[in-house]
Amino acid sequence: MNTIRKADLLQKRRWRIRKKVKGTAERPRLCVRFSGKHIYAQAINDDTAVTLVFLSSLDAELRKKKLAANIAGAKELGVAFASKAKAAGVNSVVFDRAGAPYHGKVKVFAEAAREGGLVF
Repeated sequence: MNTIRKADLLQKRRWRIRKKVKGTAERPRLCVRFSGKHIYAQAINDDTAVTLVFLSSLDAELRKKKLAANIAGAKELGVAFASKAKAAGVNSVVFDRAGAPYHGKVKVFAEAAREGGLVF
């Protein structure tokens, strides 16, 4: 039986997106990833393979708020990430949804980051 696992399909979607989305020093790649419990977001310069800004729901300040990997947590983390990125000098990014469909949590995170001042 030749079956394809869900994880393999997700990885194929990631690769397909990464062929088109590339972060630079001027416009780093904003990659967002949702696990079962937590949210991870980072701005990456793919030219030098350096993470410029990283924030997750495991951060000490955000951990006190007990953010979950849901729509409410995505909205709060999106605003917090935008403010941290702007403080680090990142104003414009390209969005990498990491294989997830652009609706629900991913869409809310992106809209919250835009409200926080990031341009993409």
